[in-house]
Amino acid sequence: MKIAETIREVREQVKKWRQEGLSVGLVPTMGYLHEGHKSLIDRAVQENDRVVVSVFVNPMQFGPKEDLASYPRDLKRDAAICEEAGAALVFHPEPEEMYHDDFSSYVDMNTLTGGLCGKSRPIHFRGVCTVVAKLFHIVTPDRAYFGQKDAQQLAVIRHMVNDLNFGIEIVGCPIIREKDGLAKSSRNTYLDAQERQAALVLSRALKEGRRRMDEGETDAGNIIQAITEIIESEPLAKIDYVEVVDWNTLEPVSEIQDAVLVAIAVYIGKTRLIDNFIVSE
Repeated sequence: MKIAETIREVREQVKKWRQEGLSVGLVPTMGYLHEGHKSLIDRAVQENDRVVVSVFVNPMQFGPKEDLASYPRDLKRDAAICEEAGAALVFHPEPEEMYHDDFSSYVDMNTLTGGLCGKSRPIHFRGVCTVVAKLFHIVTPDRAYFGQKDAQQLAVIRHMVNDLNFGIEIVGCPIIREKDGLAKSSRNTYLDAQERQAALVLSRALKEGRRRMDEGETDAGNIIQAITEIIESEPLAKIDYVEVVDWNTLEPVSEIQDAVLVAIAVYIGKTRLIDNFIVSE
């Protein structure tokens, strides 16, 4: 497995693979990989001849008061996980490699990004779309892999790919959880022991919401209330949002009829965690 730090290196390697008739998969990450990331790499390795994993903490998607400086980083550990999973190349650029001094072009979206995480992180998806578009142009993959835990991101990327005719298959992969139900996240490392226990309220609340829907509840307000009450019972938890939205448009629904995304964002102490489930039609 190779580690490339420049766009030129990646393009040269991918060109060689293409000349050999090989398919290429891409797993975009911000590093500090966990079992959730590994599940994406595993899937990519199964479905492609060669797999590129990008490890890049993208400054463009962090707000001024967010955790860019403290976001966990460990390239040596990440590279070992990638190699064990069968990735062929890790792309680990510096910010200056991705964004030159007079960089001024962005990918923006007028739909799907205003609600959910977009409310409290207004610049986030502009940064996500821009960096992912750049990665798509650099790697030119056949398929790219994203986790369902970042469900809004998955929907946004699929929409961008369709709008801009990238010709790349976007593969959504299931949420990977700890044994006690907490969704795997690099930000879980911010939690102390008490906060780690308190964070279980997210999956517990979603489980109750899902149970009620399975029993036939179709009023979105009742689902939101049930989830909210459980989260509010945890003293260390502060709700950012609890929403039921149409899975295709990400617009709030009052009555559950078609495929929906039930999504939450909750602060446990100072750490913002997200979780969700999707109910298909």
